[in-house]
Amino acid sequence: MTVARRRLIDVESTPYYHVINRCVRRAFLCGEDALTGRSYEHRREWIATKIRQLSAIFCIDICAYAVMNNHYHLVLKIDVESQQALNSTEVIERWTQLFHPPMLVARFLKGDKLDKTLQLQLDALIEQWRNRLADISWFMRCLNEEIARKANKEDNCTGVFWEGRFKSQALLDEQALLTCMMYVDLNPIRAGIADSITDSDFTSIQARIKEQAQKSAQPNKPASQYKTTPLKPLLHFDGATQAATQSGIPFHFADYLELIDWTGRAIRPDKRGAIAETQPKLLHQLGIAADAWKQSATEFSKQYARACGSWAAMCEFKTRQGGRWCCGKQYSSELYQ
Repeated sequence: MTVARRRLIDVESTPYYHVINRCVRRAFLCGEDALTGRSYEHRREWIATKIRQLSAIFCIDICAYAVMNNHYHLVLKIDVESQQALNSTEVIERWTQLFHPPMLVARFLKGDKLDKTLQLQLDALIEQWRNRLADISWFMRCLNEEIARKANKEDNCTGVFWEGRFKSQALLDEQALLTCMMYVDLNPIRAGIADSITDSDFTSIQARIKEQAQKSAQPNKPASQYKTTPLKPLLHFDGATQAATQSGIPFHFADYLELIDWTGRAIRPDKRGAIAETQPKLLHQLGIAADAWKQSATEFSKQYARACGSWAAMCEFKTRQGGRWCCGKQYSSELYQ
C-alpha cells in the first residue's frame, strides 16, 4: 500500500536516506541499445552533474551515488542545521534558482516597502520555501523533471519517463549507513560493468578517489581555487567518535577504502587479487558479521523495505510512522551481532 512520503522521511529519526529511481517501459536512462546501436552514456553526466548542482541549492548533502543503465541510487543527508541558519534573503536566492518568484517576492527584492498583510504573506512563503529546501521529495522532483524533459526531447517522444515515485529507505544508524553506501558504490562491480572501484564510472567512490588524486597532485594550489567550482563537493568523511562533533560521514575515508576493496573482491570471485584473511577495521569497530556483510553488499535493497538498522531501531521508526510491522528482521539480526 502506498504510504505518504512525509511518513517515510522523518528527520527526527535519521537525516540519512537511500533513494532509488527507475525508468519506465524499459527505457534507456544510460547505456547502449544493442538493437539500434544508439548510445545513451552521456545521460550519466546529466544526473551526476545535476545532483551536485541541486545539493548546492538544497540543504541536502550527497553521501553516495551510482548511475546505472536504467536506474540510479542516491544516499542523501538532510542538513537541518544549514536549513535553520538560512536568513530570508538566502532562502529566496536559493529557491529562485529553481523557480520564478511571484510578484510579491520581486517587490521585496527591489526594496519596496510592504504593508503588514503583504509582509505576513511573504514570511509564510519564505517559511514554506525553507521547509522545501530540506525536503527530499522536492529535491527529487527538481532532479527527475529536468532529466525526463531532456530525455524525452532527445528521444522525440512525450509521456512518463520515470517508474512512479522514487523508493526511499531510512538509514537509522552507522551500520545501516555504511552498508547502504557500500551497496551503492559497488553497484557497477556487482553488475559486472566494472572490475574495480577506479573503473566504476559515475559513482561517488570514483569521484572521491579522483578528487583525492587531484589534491595530492597539486598540494600547493590555493584552497580558493577549489571553491570556484559550481558543483558542491560530496559530503566529507568525518571520523569523529562523538555524534555531537560530527559534521560529515562518521567514518575515516581510509577505512572506507579498505572495506570497499575487501568487499569488492569478496562479492566478485573473478576479480584480481586475493581476499585478505583479516577483516577490515570498520567491521570490527561496528560489530558487523562478515558473512552477513557480504550478503548485504549484494542484496541490500531487497533485504529491507522502508528502513534499515538494528531491529529495535527499525521497530521504533515504524511505530513513529504509525505502521504495524517491519521488513528485514532476519537480515538485521544477522548483521548486528
